[in-house]
Amino acid sequence: PIYNVKAYLPVQESFGFTADLRSNTGGQAFPQCVFDHWQIFNGDPTDPSTAPGQVVTAARKRKGLKEGIPSLDGFIDKM
Repeated sequence: PIYNVKAYLPVQESFGFTADLRSNTGGQAFPQCVFDHWQIFNGDPTDPSTAPGQVVTAARKRKGLKEGIPSLDGFIDKM
């Protein structure tokens, strides 16, 4: 039988989704992901105790950057 399932999946949780779905269905499922809409992620991204702050901290850590968001002083040219 063929099933068509439609669902909203946050981008952050979509990484590895295809591989997990294929492995759990014995390779019989073929997902097709299409962007649908933007949604506000409430919270302060500069505060590591909030959900957006944890996302920012994890991304900076994954990219090898300092975990804290640098101040603007580091970007101003000193002439």
